[in-house]
Amino acid sequence: MGLAFALFLTLYVLRQDQGAERLREISAAIKEGAMAFLRREYQILAIFVVVVAIALGFIPHLGGWVALSFVFGAGCSAVAGFIGMNMAVRSNARTAAAATKSLNQGLRVSFRSGAVMGICVVGIGILGLSILYFAFHLDPDEFIKIIPGFGFGASLVAIFARAGGGIYTKAADTGADLVGKVEKGIPEDDPRNAAVIADFVGDNVGDVAGMGADLFESYVDAIIATMTLATVAVVAGLATETTAWYLPMMVATGGIIASIIGVFLVRVGEKPEMRALLGALRRGTFSASILTAGFAALAVYFLDANWGVLWAVLAGLVAGVLIGESTNYFTSYSFGPTRRISEAAQTGAGTTITRGFANGLMSTLPPIIIIAMAIIVAYKFADMYGIAIAGIGMLSTLGITLATDAYGPVADNAGGIVEMSGLPPEVRERTDALESLGNTTAATGKGFAIGAAALTALALMLSYTQAVGLKLTGINLLNPAVIAGLFLGALMPALFCALTLNAVGRTSFAIINEVRRQFREIKGIMTGEARPEYGKCVDICTKAALKEMIAPGLITVAAPIIIGFVLGPLALGGFLIGAVVTGFMIAIMMANAGGSWDNAKKWIEKGNYGGKGSDAHKAAVVGDTVGDPFKDTSGPSLNIMIKLMAIIALVLAPVLVGVTGILD
Repeated sequence: MGLAFALFLTLYVLRQDQGAERLREISAAIKEGAMAFLRREYQILAIFVVVVAIALGFIPHLGGWVALSFVFGAGCSAVAGFIGMNMAVRSNARTAAAATKSLNQGLRVSFRSGAVMGICVVGIGILGLSILYFAFHLDPDEFIKIIPGFGFGASLVAIFARAGGGIYTKAADTGADLVGKVEKGIPEDDPRNAAVIADFVGDNVGDVAGMGADLFESYVDAIIATMTLATVAVVAGLATETTAWYLPMMVATGGIIASIIGVFLVRVGEKPEMRALLGALRRGTFSASILTAGFAALAVYFLDANWGVLWAVLAGLVAGVLIGESTNYFTSYSFGPTRRISEAAQTGAGTTITRGFANGLMSTLPPIIIIAMAIIVAYKFADMYGIAIAGIGMLSTLGITLATDAYGPVADNAGGIVEMSGLPPEVRERTDALESLGNTTAATGKGFAIGAAALTALALMLSYTQAVGLKLTGINLLNPAVIAGLFLGALMPALFCALTLNAVGRTSFAIINEVRRQFREIKGIMTGEARPEYGKCVDICTKAALKEMIAPGLITVAAPIIIGFVLGPLALGGFLIGAVVTGFMIAIMMANAGGSWDNAKKWIEKGNYGGKGSDAHKAAVVGDTVGDPFKDTSGPSLNIMIKLMAIIALVLAPVLVGVTGILD
């Protein structure tokens, strides 16, 4: 049903008018750059996938079926990302053309293109896991050993897609902003800026393909973790082993149906007001959440499971909604925290950065309390199995939640295309409204993704402790092995962020110098008589991002393997705890600080504190450029890092059972 609906949405979007020749020309340049990046990224990924698959095939206790499951998971993740981004780059000009007719039509085209990504992610995820289930469920021990390989494949693709796409998009964005806005005083999407096409490409490779891979991984990993805890459900009297396997799939299936219904409920009037636009999307997402709760109740009833499972699902579902609302409060310029950052910009970039960083730190409070409460409720009603299925409750509406996120880059591209092509101001006003909404939903989507990552990683960690024979009481925090693992795990997010931030900094340096060179050497750019060499910036970003993404990915894969085999399974348990706790907090802080810096700049651009071109605006642009890699590279990539390390531990559990670490 999901994939059929995605096909219906695709046909609807592709039937829309692409607009005038200038719109098509700009859109074609964006598509060319995005597809070239994805093609080269997948070529590098294919090498990693083949090497890891061969290694898995020769490891004792794992073997060929685990390797095949791994390759299958990587392939499914890559296909979902390709479909989503391919749709996005075909929708930007169509959205711009639709916005010339009405605001509602612009929203409909952009949102339905984003929904293709959301529905494909959940549809392909369920289909892939179902194929593995029907192939191996007759041998429960083999099935539980093989299915984590699927999640490992999805996670490996995700870490490179998110990091590589994030480095690309933020280097281009930073370069375009600092030279264009601050040095030359020209608008954000001015065609005279050589980095503008690279910036548009980055929106797609980072915020569509990267985010899709991130949440595909969360989605399938949550289901896998819940399935591997089936024996816990049996011991706790929650369900039979077979029913415990069915439940996560059925809850997720209900979420797909609810998301399809929710997509049709998203519509808006003609006033470009943020409240009306946000209300339109909330109507869809909230309706999907309520419907999912009803479908989950039906699944529990017809599978004759304990009703405590339903309360665990609801805990995750409610937590997802609350985390989204919390993120919206701390990042939207409709509320005080972000407006106070705009106010601070009047006294310079230093106070802007200080206030934004403090806002990011403060924003960690609600999500951490919400996740803690969800864990307590889920465990109270359904033991460790409940914690895992709470993650599925949170992710069950991913079809429409991801649609609200993936819609943002399409609207952003459409706004840029409108400005570059010189369409009337009323069209730009409509696309500006869609773009502002996209920034808000993107921040909310990142908060949702981080919360889902925390619950998913925790569920995978619990699955690992079961697989290697460690009970909850077996991880003693006074044990030297556990303490060593905790500290090493806590180090990982800081090290990962340092690598990705440095990568953005180095790539931005190259982009800034290239844009300056073109302004200096190509006479007539500022007067519009000469055309910048857009392809140079696209090429610089592509080469640098693909090179820089390798180190963060490698340390994420290598760290749990080294800890497990050198320090032992107990230390690896402590390592995962340390990484999940610190990674969750740092990810929230970075994502929300970056989102609030971005929207503080936009609040000034709406005419507050001097408006565009003022000293406050220049300070806010500096804050935004600091926040860009926070919210779109390092912060979101941490989601994948903590899940990838946990799924690697679960895949290696059959091997680690017999390992004695140097501290054991």
